Amino acid sequence: MHCASCAMNIDGELEDTDGIKNANTNYARAVTEVEFDPEKITPQQIVQVIKNTGYQASLLD
Repeated sequence: MHCASCAMNIDGELEDTDGIKNANTNYARAVTEVEFDPEKITPQQIVQVIKNTGYQASLLD
């Protein structure tokens, strides 16, 4: 991410994705917290949505 607009782009893309209840990207920490329905989407699919938006992403331990 290069700016706060990047964070907003990620949040918007995630929130438009079926199964995502809430997304909150913190630009300063470079972390996105996602509330989701595990019956509709997996963490790996969430990572792929972010990557498809043009950003790097991985799951935290």
